[in-house]
Amino acid sequence: MGEQAVALARNVGYNSAGTVEFLVDKQRNFYFLEMNTRLQVEHPITEYITGFDLVEEMIRSASGLELTTTDQSKVEINGWAIESRVYAEDPEKYLPSIGTLSKYVEPRSWKTENDVRCDSGINEGSEISMYYDPMICKLSTHGPTRADAIATMNHALDQYLIKGVTHNIPLLRDVVSSSDFASGRITTAFLADHYPHGFKGHKLTSETAEQLATTSAALQFIRQARESYIHVASRSASYVLLLPQLQPDGVHKLEARVTLTLDSETVSLQGANTFTVSTEFTNGEYAPTTNTLKVVWDVDMPFVEIKHASGDLTVQFLDPLPLGFRVQFLGTKFDID
Repeated sequence: MGEQAVALARNVGYNSAGTVEFLVDKQRNFYFLEMNTRLQVEHPITEYITGFDLVEEMIRSASGLELTTTDQSKVEINGWAIESRVYAEDPEKYLPSIGTLSKYVEPRSWKTENDVRCDSGINEGSEISMYYDPMICKLSTHGPTRADAIATMNHALDQYLIKGVTHNIPLLRDVVSSSDFASGRITTAFLADHYPHGFKGHKLTSETAEQLATTSAALQFIRQARESYIHVASRSASYVLLLPQLQPDGVHKLEARVTLTLDSETVSLQGANTFTVSTEFTNGEYAPTTNTLKVVWDVDMPFVEIKHASGDLTVQFLDPLPLGFRVQFLGTKFDID
């Protein structure tokens, strides 16, 4: 494919950045689709894995200067990169959303410097209007392996706060978390195969339902301590929580009984708290569990760092509600009663 792309550009005398696109079938036969005679939206991927700045190379070409290199052997591939297009778009109906970004926080580098990249032109208070494409950001991540790049993307999506417009992070997070995506089993039928009734949000499993239930109980325990300004009234508490289970025919409720015990003598109103938590789903959907949960939640911050036996994750505390609160968990918004 590379040879064919270069031959095409040479044949038409093209001299700038450009992308030749092909379709590939199951037998790895490839077929010419089109050529984009411009900088491609996915250029951060190429820049991540090669170390070359394609915008700089375009300017050098347009100015009649030599490129950084014309020796293909010096263009080395380093690691894996993934790009998510974050859109002001309803992930269920694929319709654009307009409005003002009342809260907007982009994710930052995680494990290594520059392993998260945000290409955007907006900030908090910006308007997403009906007159332009509703793309908010090109969110890209890099790592030594595909698994590393995926893990960093999941973390970055969890650390991305957007309020004021509907956005497609729930869908992006669910796709990137898929085992088929991780293993590379991807076709143009991916969405139809995985969401035959349309995307409704993350569907809770036994593992993620337990994570959401225990996290929600811990958040409520800390909220009550903060509201009363008491470091601890009791080291133990029990809650009955209703968790939304998203189904093709609507939202069902999972009832969870969670008992938690603070591992220290006093609750920290700011920072880290560790709990021993037991969870039982009253309708018997999932087996009862007992785990240790560490919660790091700073006052006036939406991001809650969770260290759980099944792994670490970030949850966003979005809004208090009359009967509970709203969190963003694995990309999807859940109203917890």
